[in-house]
Amino acid sequence: MAIEIPKTPYSGKVREIKLGKEAKTITVGGENSFPFYVFEGAMPHKPRIAMEVLDSPPQEWPQAAIEPFVDVINDPITWAKKCIHTYGAEMIALQLVSTDPNGMNRGADEAAAVVKKVSDAIDVPLIVWGTANHEKDTQVLTKVCEVCQNKRLIIGPVEEKNYKKIAAAAIGYKHTVVASSPIDINLAKQLNILLGNLGVADDMILMDPTVSGIGYGMEYCYSVMERMRMAGLTQQDEKLQLPIICNLANEVWKSKEVHLPDNENNMGNAKNRGILMEAMSAMALLLAGGDVIIMRHPEAIKLIKEMVADLTAS
Repeated sequence: MAIEIPKTPYSGKVREIKLGKEAKTITVGGENSFPFYVFEGAMPHKPRIAMEVLDSPPQEWPQAAIEPFVDVINDPITWAKKCIHTYGAEMIALQLVSTDPNGMNRGADEAAAVVKKVSDAIDVPLIVWGTANHEKDTQVLTKVCEVCQNKRLIIGPVEEKNYKKIAAAAIGYKHTVVASSPIDINLAKQLNILLGNLGVADDMILMDPTVSGIGYGMEYCYSVMERMRMAGLTQQDEKLQLPIICNLANEVWKSKEVHLPDNENNMGNAKNRGILMEAMSAMALLLAGGDVIIMRHPEAIKLIKEMVADLTAS
């Protein structure tokens, strides 16, 4: 007698969103069951990994993170090309760290010029990420939207305190926005509603719940992301049926554990430690519902791609 495995029916579906330039778009979302529950529903598009690139040389990266990019860290254009041609990057996430008012404080015009050069040099989707300083991000990201008109960038973080100007620029110049909220399901939904009221279509929004690495609040991040997916899939909450993006790389590689030397506190090889921390953190976020993960080390990315392939194999 055949055994029929019980299955949970889902009434909702994550919205499919196309990212990037028309010539080479990537589609994310579309799943109608919990992450990797391919025995209960469809997962038509695998999660995507965006490789991180900085617009200025990194100042506090451990040696293990610098090694793969030591020859290109002074040029974000060459750095982005290496990620694509050497490491097979599907997307690029350009972190505008130089615009931080507490650092180099690079101006909006100069930052936008760098973004345009990177965008012109690559054909994969480009994420442009500010510093989460509301005033400075408003200046920089609105200028980026203008200078890169019709290049269909993914612009973030867009938060409740600065969404009006940045989102308006994104609408006018044809870009996708990253709706960023401080790890709270209600605040995430509220921001999505506000963006919708402003005129941003649901298929132009990615949700950023704000994430952390393992050991630094991962269980809380996981819980909130899981609740987002439950609301979208089982309660038909349309404002929580949007794909999720996780800006993970810096959260892992700034932790004290990846900066400790070899065998410190019996923690083994420092390089392997950092790679595994990034891979383990990324996998947890994918299991929680992440559709796009921003990562740094090529070996960590390779591990994640192998695990995703195994989990989605028919």
